Amino acid sequence: MRHAITAALLATSMFSLPTAAHAQAMTVEEAAQLRAELAALKAKVQTLETRLDTATAPPAPAPAPVTTPAPPSVTAKPATEISWKGAPEIKTADGWSFKPRGRIQLDVASIDAPAGVTGIRGGTATEFRRVYLGVDGKIPGGFSYRIEADVANSSVELTDVYLSYGTGPLSVTAGQIKPFTGLDDMTSDLFTSTMERAAFVSAFGFERRVGLSAQYKGKALLLQGGVFGDNAVDLSDSNHSMSFDGRVVFMPKLGNTQLHLAASGHFRDPNDPAATGRYRARPFVHTTDVRLVDTGLIDVSKERGLGLEGAVLSGPFHAAGEAYWHTVKRTGASDPTFFGGYAEVGMVLTKGDARGYKDGAFDRLKPSKPITAGGIGAIEVNARYDHLDLNDAGIVGGQQKTALIGLVWSPIDYIRITANYGKLWIDDARIPTATGDRSYTADTFGLRTQVDF
Repeated sequence: MRHAITAALLATSMFSLPTAAHAQAMTVEEAAQLRAELAALKAKVQTLETRLDTATAPPAPAPAPVTTPAPPSVTAKPATEISWKGAPEIKTADGWSFKPRGRIQLDVASIDAPAGVTGIRGGTATEFRRVYLGVDGKIPGGFSYRIEADVANSSVELTDVYLSYGTGPLSVTAGQIKPFTGLDDMTSDLFTSTMERAAFVSAFGFERRVGLSAQYKGKALLLQGGVFGDNAVDLSDSNHSMSFDGRVVFMPKLGNTQLHLAASGHFRDPNDPAATGRYRARPFVHTTDVRLVDTGLIDVSKERGLGLEGAVLSGPFHAAGEAYWHTVKRTGASDPTFFGGYAEVGMVLTKGDARGYKDGAFDRLKPSKPITAGGIGAIEVNARYDHLDLNDAGIVGGQQKTALIGLVWSPIDYIRITANYGKLWIDDARIPTATGDRSYTADTFGLRTQVDF
């Protein structure tokens, strides 16, 4: 383009020369003048070319930015993680965890017995059966802990208080826990099929005790054993009680069917020549403190127990049963062996739901369609026959036979409503009727509203 402009300027200048210059010879002065004009014209063209080059030159490239190499990508693990399991559970990256836990059980229950048996301690009553508050969690290195207390009815009683260690199938626990008894007792009261456990559980003094225990948990085998003192509230300088408790559970799963076969053993030495014991049970409601069967106080030098248990869970159906023989060694008297046991069947009525099972005990009933998802929750019906015999070797504590039917409704995982009706047949009762009869029947009813977290 620059050359085109130059040519145009030259052409214009040529046409501007005098016409006579092309027609005849020029004089010396005219030639000199023409050279001067051409030189001036050339200088002007060079000036215009310089300006044109400047105007049409491309912009100078911008300097390349100085970049700092990015550090290598590292996915950092969050310092804390919060999940929800009925209550917030806090976990740290280095292995700590902390979770509040608790339960509330509100009961309305009644007993209808012949005149003279329960008096003002019968009828319908309401109570907070349990109000548990506590925490549990994990500590780096394979440790776990739990601290929990029952604060129902304006009193405080320690329940589970322990520290455990275990990084594999074997674990060791120190503190207050349940000794290893039977299926009904080892199942949490949150998940039992009836409001109250089998009569022999309370009759034979099953309770939490302070001690040291160990457990091996394999795929289909559970071994539990420990040495225990007494319940934390009963420990004192004069209490030297010592017991040894163990349990073996075979729990294979065959397809969708869970089997449970187990045996437990108990040996206790009060280490007190003046020790006494009392074996008795409530009539399947806790709102009354009346015991219709009761041995009264008897001397105890040793205790020995043997339990057998079995269960099967297949889809919505389950069946379970236990038998327990409790022998009391006495000084200078015959040794009675008391017996307790039960058999039950149950069915979950809502489609897709089943009773839970975990680590040698029944577990939570989880609705597949809770009311929060537009369903009705999970509904389960159970029937149980319970037998307790406290008559033997001259001891007449009575016999209690009970037929129970119960209905369980879990609208969501952590809320449970349980209703029970029971028919009791009592023989050799501790408390006679107003007419002196020691064989009679009684009826019980209970309704429990429960929430846990």
